[in-house]
Amino acid sequence: MRPTILGIVGDSGSGKTTITRGLVRVLGEDKVSHFCTDDYHRFDREQRAERGITPLNPECNHIDILAQHLAHLRRGEPILKPVYRHTDGTFGPPVYFRPGLFAVVEGLLGYHTSDLREMYDVRVYLDPPEELRRRWKVARDCTRRGYTTDQVLAELDRREPDSEAYIRPQRHWADIVVRFEPGASDEQDKLDACLVLRDTLRHPDLSGVVGENDADGLTLIERAGEQELRVPGTIDPARAAAIEEVIWERMQFASHLRQQRLGEFTVGTDLRRSESLALVQLIILYHQVTARASIATGGDGARTSAGRTRAVPVVAQAGERRAGSGSRVGAAKAAEGRVTGSVPAADGSAAPAAASGRG
Repeated sequence: MRPTILGIVGDSGSGKTTITRGLVRVLGEDKVSHFCTDDYHRFDREQRAERGITPLNPECNHIDILAQHLAHLRRGEPILKPVYRHTDGTFGPPVYFRPGLFAVVEGLLGYHTSDLREMYDVRVYLDPPEELRRRWKVARDCTRRGYTTDQVLAELDRREPDSEAYIRPQRHWADIVVRFEPGASDEQDKLDACLVLRDTLRHPDLSGVVGENDADGLTLIERAGEQELRVPGTIDPARAAAIEEVIWERMQFASHLRQQRLGEFTVGTDLRRSESLALVQLIILYHQVTARASIATGGDGARTSAGRTRAVPVVAQAGERRAGSGSRVGAAKAAEGRVTGSVPAADGSAAPAAASGRG
C-alpha cells in the first residue's frame, strides 16, 4: 500500500518545521517518514557563494531527481536519499530511506513543476507576512545555524528576487494556504491564523459552528472555489475545543490519535501552546487521515475532481472514474487490518467520513 504524501512548502523560516513536528508527534514517529527538499541542493554553501546563486533558484536544485524519488516513495519503494547538512552547508553521505504509512515532504520548491505537484495527496503552503518571517528566520539561523543577525538580514535581501520569482508563485498550487500573523496580540502563542481552503480537497464542514461575522473574530467566508477561515489567536479555548470536536467527529476512525496534543511549540526552551496553531494542524491532519482511509479502502486519495484537474489533467478522468466506482465502499471491510498501529483503521466508517466534508 502506498503512503499518504503531505507537502509543506514555504520560504525559508516560514514555519514549516513547526507545523510538521506536531503532525509527526500525533501520527507517531514510527509511522511517518519525513524529509526536507533542501537535501536535493545541487551546490553546497561554498559553491553557491562562488556562483552567486541562492538555494531558492531551481537551477540550484536537483528538481528532476526529487520528482523521481517522490514517484518511488508514492509507489512505496525505498530511495537512496541525499543529505544536506545545514550546520556547515555541506553534503553528507546518502541514506537509505523507506516510506512510512505517512510521508511529509517540506521545503522550498516542492510544487515547482507539475511532476512534483502530482505526487502529493495534500499540498500546504505557508505564507506569513514578510516582517514576521524575517523575525523567525533571524531567530532560527542565529540560534541554530551559527549566523549573525547582519548575515541573516543580508542573505534575506539577496534572496528576495528569487523568493518573488520562484517561491511565492507556488501558493497558487496549494490546497491549503496558511498565514499566521499578529492580530490583537503579537505574542507567538496568540498569532491569528488565516487559512485559504481550496475546493481541490473536501474540507470538513464548519458552517454550523463558524459564521461570516462572529463577534469573537472567528469567520468563515465562502468564495468561488475556496473558503477563507480566520482564527483569532486570542480565541477562547472552549470555543476552539468546540470547533476541534466538529472536525474530530468527521474522522471517528482516527479517534485514537486524540491522545496527543496539537498546537505545541517551543520558544527557546519554553514549551507553549497556540489554539490557532492547533486548529491549523488538526485541519491538515484531517486531510492526511481521510486520504489514508481512502487509500486503505482501494481509493486513490481524497482529492476532488477539481484537485486532480489542476494537478494532473491527463490522469484526472481515470482517477474520477475510479473514485466513482461502486466497489469502493464494499472494499472497506476487505481492507480492514491493512493499516495497523496508531493510524486510522480502514473500517466501514472510513468511506463516508472521507466524503462528509465540502466538495
